[in-house]
Amino acid sequence: MEESAPDQSATVNRWFRRLPATLSPKNSVLAEISGAVGDLGTYIPIVLTLTLVSHLDLGTTLIFTALYNIVTGLLFGIPMPVQPMKSIAAVAVAESTHLTLPQIAAAGLSTAAVLLILGATGLMSVLYRYLPLPVVRGIQLSQGLSFAFTAIRYIRYDQDLVTSKSGGSRSWLGFDGLLVALISCLFLILTTGAGDSHNEEPSSSESHNASESRSGRRIRRLRMLSMIPAALIVFLFGLLICFLRDLSVLKYLKFGPSKLHLLSITWEDWKIGFVRAAIPQIPLSILNSVIAVCKLSGDLFPDREASAMSVSISVGIMNFVGCWFGAMPVCHGAGGLAGQYRFGGRSGASVVFLGIGKLVLGLAFGNSFAQVLNEFPIGVLGVLLLFAGIELAMASRDMNSKEESFVMLVCAAVSLTGSSAALGFGVGIVLFLLLKLREFDCSSCSCFGFHKMKPKSDAEEEEQQQGTLLLA
Repeated sequence: MEESAPDQSATVNRWFRRLPATLSPKNSVLAEISGAVGDLGTYIPIVLTLTLVSHLDLGTTLIFTALYNIVTGLLFGIPMPVQPMKSIAAVAVAESTHLTLPQIAAAGLSTAAVLLILGATGLMSVLYRYLPLPVVRGIQLSQGLSFAFTAIRYIRYDQDLVTSKSGGSRSWLGFDGLLVALISCLFLILTTGAGDSHNEEPSSSESHNASESRSGRRIRRLRMLSMIPAALIVFLFGLLICFLRDLSVLKYLKFGPSKLHLLSITWEDWKIGFVRAAIPQIPLSILNSVIAVCKLSGDLFPDREASAMSVSISVGIMNFVGCWFGAMPVCHGAGGLAGQYRFGGRSGASVVFLGIGKLVLGLAFGNSFAQVLNEFPIGVLGVLLLFAGIELAMASRDMNSKEESFVMLVCAAVSLTGSSAALGFGVGIVLFLLLKLREFDCSSCSCFGFHKMKPKSDAEEEEQQQGTLLLA
C-alpha cells in the first residue's frame, strides 16, 4: 500500500509530460482548478443578468466561452480569462429601452472588428509600446477599485440583477446573509493570505538555529495553507447553497444542450448596437482587455508576457465566431487574470479546466442551468470579486516616484468618478505630457522658432556700447 502513492504520482507526472508546454501545470492541479474560478465573481452576475433581461441563451454562451477558454489556454500558456464585455452588458440592461439580442451581438461584432484591425495592422503593438506606464497603472488601479466597490455592494446590500440596483441592507442570517459572506471571506484570507507565494525552502545550515527553525516551520505551514483550493471550495459551497435555498430548482433542469441558430441582424440593429453599446465599449476593450492585461501578464509571468497583437486578434476572432450564434460578447480582462492568479492559476491548464466545466454544464443542461445560477448567493460572488479587484489594484504598487504616482492617481480618480476609462486615459496622457514639458530643457535647441541667446560677458557688452557710440 505504501508503494502505491509514489506509483500514482509517477503516473500523473508522466501523463502531464505528454501535454503541450502551455498546459503543463506550474502549480498543483487543485490550485490550478481553484484559480479557474477566480473570475466567476464577474462572469456569473453579468451572464445571469443578460439571461434574465435580454433572453441570452446561457447554454450557447457556456459552450462558446468554454471553447474560448480551452483555445486561449493552449495558445497563451497563462490563465488568460474570458470575460463579458462589461460596457455592452451595462448598456443592454441598465437603460430604459433594453437592447435586443441581435443588437448586443452587433455591438460585440463592431468592437471585435476594431480590435481585430488594430491587432492585425500592428497599431495595437505600437500603442502598447509607447503608452506611459503610469497611465496604464492608473487604468488598472481604477478597474481594480471599481471591482472592489462593486464587491462590497454585493456583500452589504441585497441585489436586483435585473435592474442592476442595490436594495436594503443584507440580513446577517440566511443562505445569502452577511454571515455566509464573512465566513467565506475569512476562509479565503486564512488560506491565501495576501496572495503571496511561499515556495522558498530554508537552508540546511539554518536548521540548527532555533529561530530559523521556527521560520522554516512557518513557511511550511503557509505553503500547506496555500495548497488548499480555497476559491474552488468557496464556489462549491455557493453551489450547495443554490440547492439548499430552493430544492425545486432541480425540476427545472432539462438534459441536453441548447439548439444553435444564426441570428438575423438588421441594419437598424447594427446602428443601435454600434452607437449605444460599441462606442463606450471600444476604449474599455483597448485599455483593459488588451493594454492592461498584457502589462499584468508581464508583471505576473515575465517569461510568458502576452503580446498586444495576439490578445487583440484573439478578442476579434472569438466574437466573430460566437456572436453570430447569440453567444455573449467577450474579451480578455486584467481583473479576471488577477483573480485567477490570486487563487492559484499559473498556467493555461487553469482556464482549460474552467472550459471543460463550462462545456459539461452547457452540453448537459443548456439554458435550464440559469435557474440554478439564479439561486447562487450574491454575497459569495462579491467575496470572489473583492479579492480579484484588490489583486488587480495592487499591480500599481511599483510606482517609485512621486511624479509617476501623481499621474497614476489622477488617472484612476478621473476614471472612477467619470465612470469612463477612456476619460481617465485621456486626462492621464495630457498630465504626463505636461509634466514632461515642464522638465524639457530648451537651452540646447530652438523653441517655437527662436534660439535662446547665451548671456554676454561684461567685456562683450562694453565693446558693443563703444561701437554704438562710434556709429553715432
